[in-house]
Amino acid sequence: MRTALVLFSRDLRRHDHAALTHAARHFDAVVPVFVWAPGEEAPWAPGGAHRWWLHHSLQSLAGDLAADGSRLTLRHGPTLSAVHDLVRESGASGVFWHAAVEPAMRARDADLLAALRADGLDAEAFPGRLLHDPDAVQTGSGTPYRVFTPFYRAFQRDVVVPLPLPAPHLASKAPDAWPRSEPLGALGLLPMIPWDVAFPDIWTPGEAAARDRLTERADGGLDGYATRRDRPDDDGTSRLSPRLHWGELSPRTVWHAAADSALPGADRETFHKEVAWREFAAHLLWHFPHTPTEPLRPEFVRLNWRDDAAGLRRWQSGETGFPIVDAGMRQLWATGWMHNRVRMIAASVLTKDLLVSWTEGARWFWDTLVDADLASNTFGWQWAAGSGADAQPFFRIFNPATQGQRFDPDGAYVRHWVPELAALPTRYLHDPAAAPASVLAASKVRLGTTYPRPIVDHKAARQRALDAFAALKSAG
Repeated sequence: MRTALVLFSRDLRRHDHAALTHAARHFDAVVPVFVWAPGEEAPWAPGGAHRWWLHHSLQSLAGDLAADGSRLTLRHGPTLSAVHDLVRESGASGVFWHAAVEPAMRARDADLLAALRADGLDAEAFPGRLLHDPDAVQTGSGTPYRVFTPFYRAFQRDVVVPLPLPAPHLASKAPDAWPRSEPLGALGLLPMIPWDVAFPDIWTPGEAAARDRLTERADGGLDGYATRRDRPDDDGTSRLSPRLHWGELSPRTVWHAAADSALPGADRETFHKEVAWREFAAHLLWHFPHTPTEPLRPEFVRLNWRDDAAGLRRWQSGETGFPIVDAGMRQLWATGWMHNRVRMIAASVLTKDLLVSWTEGARWFWDTLVDADLASNTFGWQWAAGSGADAQPFFRIFNPATQGQRFDPDGAYVRHWVPELAALPTRYLHDPAAAPASVLAASKVRLGTTYPRPIVDHKAARQRALDAFAALKSAG
């Protein structure tokens, strides 16, 4: 009996799984495996919210495999040692998985591939995380893209997105004897302190829930997406990002669901651009693997970031005195997710109003977001700071009050997440410091007591940031 191991990682699904499909087609027995080896991902091992999602997604995947007559085998790493043990226990002659994008995991893939092939095993890392080959989509001069619009044009021209693969049936692919599996709880993925108490009411990890969400969004839930996606008070986004990050949905499943939907043309095009934006982020990480910790634009190494531990803590806890930012940071802590428009505003306040390095924000998001993809997180923070590809200029500094008024005009988002301000008239909701004392008193808002005063004067902080940027330019 020819047996294959299939290593799951951030591809926790059965549909459109190239490695699983290959194994099922060409081998008599298939052993699905997940190896928990967070040290191999250093310095970007999964954060707390990551681990919560991973636990429940693995639980769901194990149930899906069991329903199809298969099993999920869990092991602790290192990956190569675990695979060697499983090869010996199962007699496997093939090992297959999906290739990673992250620098540490790319190195792990290369080492694993070399070692297994040296042992005479049939080993292959299939594409499956992206719609495009980052080495194939290049500028006319053969260099990687650093601006989204020309990247998207090349992507549209050069990338053909195949139809997703059906889920292979595994009932006839059981080995004669299943290898030992560690219990899921032994991986220690769930928090010891129950900060995740609200998560189960908000999220249902797993492929079935992911496919249901995609169907609901494609069948009308994304109508008006081109404009609604910027409103944090509206359920106008897909919220598929954690599903894509953990691979409960493949990107081509999502791409074709949108293409085949009844969405209006503008909404479908905007949604496809958002999927391509994810591809662009991965493209950048692939070609510039230093960017999770270093600016893409090297002159930003000289920017004089401030060491402001107290300010960083207030930002993290949603106590900045800027209601739209505080609402977002509290949403993040409670749900493991934050609306993308609010992420941009919060990032602007940290990097420009507080002049705290984007790396501090990226680290916090990494630990608290259920969808903290290294490529997208890095790209987003460098974009906000002005130090990355296609970045907003450093001198473009969001005013948090006017941003709140523009994107949460009725104040529903702020009232939900910052309830101590709920009684304020909408006119003053996004800028409580501008409210007359009589209005504050009538609304039972005491600045500095029930709600903090602004952490900085935005006008003065903006000028400080502009001065820092000017100094950076003159030093260059």
